[in-house]
Order: sequence, then structure tokens, then C-alpha cells
Amino acid sequence: MDILLRFYELVPVTLAQSLIYAFVAFGVMLPFRLLSFPDLTSEGSFPIGGCVAGAMIAAGVSPPLAILAGTFGGFLAGSATAMVSLKFRISSLLAGIIIVTMIYSINLRIMGRSNIALFQFDNLFDMIWPGMNNTLWQKIVFLGIGVSLLLGLAYAFLRTEKGIAFRAVGANLDMAEAQGIHSWWHIVLGFGAAGALCAFAGALIVQSQGFSDVNIGFGVLINGLAAVIIGELITGRDSVWRQLLAPIIGAVVYFQIISVCLALGLAPTDLKFATGALVLLMLAAPKILPGLKRNGDREKIRETV
Repeated sequence: MDILLRFYELVPVTLAQSLIYAFVAFGVMLPFRLLSFPDLTSEGSFPIGGCVAGAMIAAGVSPPLAILAGTFGGFLAGSATAMVSLKFRISSLLAGIIIVTMIYSINLRIMGRSNIALFQFDNLFDMIWPGMNNTLWQKIVFLGIGVSLLLGLAYAFLRTEKGIAFRAVGANLDMAEAQGIHSWWHIVLGFGAAGALCAFAGALIVQSQGFSDVNIGFGVLINGLAAVIIGELITGRDSVWRQLLAPIIGAVVYFQIISVCLALGLAPTDLKFATGALVLLMLAAPKILPGLKRNGDREKIRETV
């Protein structure tokens, strides 16, 4: 009973956190699935969003403007990774590692120190509704609306001509270029959008927790990847709608698994190990249990009518 009670008490906390990290999972999914270009830049774009927003809020800038600036910083980080990879013809993974390494020094320059306390400054949540930042269910409703808007806008975009071209680049790059699609800009903008989503989440998390730190991005990639993999096992990938829904559902489920681990008495310092083990288990599950494979699950993402 004590375990169930602890889990029940943790659910609102982890649910609010999962809705913020759903933006990260969505940002991880974009290059990884829709563009078929694996990317590590979320480890840098997430903290740059938080560091830019934190530094600007501490300087007296309004939270909405600080979030926009942080989001733009993430867009630049993602775009830089794509440009380095395409221009110099190196692996997108190596390009991501290089950019993430450089971002760490940039974040220290932006903040002037390793962390900034923001408890005494305004935050977006309390600006929208006084006391929201300390009222979990209000925060959950607000974040849920934001995630729903992201899902709707992404689905609407991918059904447009530009969106179909974007998907075509990930499905078959050579064929897309043969059809006259400028793959360079689709990849750059896709990486930029992924970085912007991760940075937006970083800007939200620093206001939610009340401080900004240069190390907040550590492990965020594996969290996002875990959410994507778990979500895909639940929803499948046999349509655009399911693929877009996967990271959001996966983020919610992943953080509830974290709640279970904490309720069982697992030390917070062990959660990174547990997360890595969970990702390995999810990757191996379709091979260990063939029944988990879905007939419609292909490497190519397609629309079902």
C-alpha cells in the first residue's frame, strides 16, 4: 500500500514533467524518424533554450520574450548541425557532437556562471494564471493544451504540399531530389525545428523548476529516445498520425515508469541506469517477442487513407 500511495503522489509531478519533455521527444522524433537523419543536438539545444531564457529573465526581460529567444537559439543549434553535416559531408551524429560541445561554452558565456536562480523572477505559468506554477493540475491542463496544439499543427503541416515534400526527403532522399525537391533546406529546417522544440522545452523547464543550469541537458536525449521508442511500441508507425502521437504518449508513459521506479525505492541517482536499461529492453522487445511486431510498421512512414 505504501508503494501505491507513493506512486499516486508522484503521478501529478511526473505528468506535468512528461508534458514538457513531450516537446523534447517530438524534437528527437523529427530528424530520427521523419527525416531519417539521427541527431544528437537535443543535448545542446535543450540547455541553450533554458540558459538563454534564464539569463534574459534574470536581466529583466519578460518570460514570453525570453522563451522566444531561447527557442530561436535552439533553432540555430539544430540548423548548425544540419549545415555542418551537409556542407562538410560528415555524419550527422558527429556534427551533433561537435555542436553540443561548442554549445556548452556558449551557455557559460550567456549566463556568466554555471547556474542562475530564478525563484524571485516572474515566470510564464504565473503570468498566465497566478499561482499556476505551484498548482500541478492547472499546469498539467496548460501544458496539455500546448502539446495538443503542437500535435494538431504538425499533422496539418505534414498534409500540405510542403509537408509531403518534407516526408519524401526522409522516405527516399534520391527520389525526392529527382522530383525537384530541395533536400538541403528541408533537412536544415527540419533539424532547426527539432532544435527549437527542444529549446522551447528547456525554456519551460527552467521556469518550472526555478533555476537555470548549464548541465540541464545531460541525459535529455536518452529520455526523448526512450519516449519515442515506447510510444511507437504502443501506437505503431503505420500512419503519420500514429508517428506524431508516439512521442507524446511515450513521454507520458516513460515518466510514469519513472514514478514506479521511485515508488519502489530506486534512488534518483540510479534513474539514468534504469533509463538506459529500459531503452535496451524496448529496442530488443520486438525481437524477443515477435508478437509485438506490427504488420504495418515500416521504415518508410506513409499515410493511410
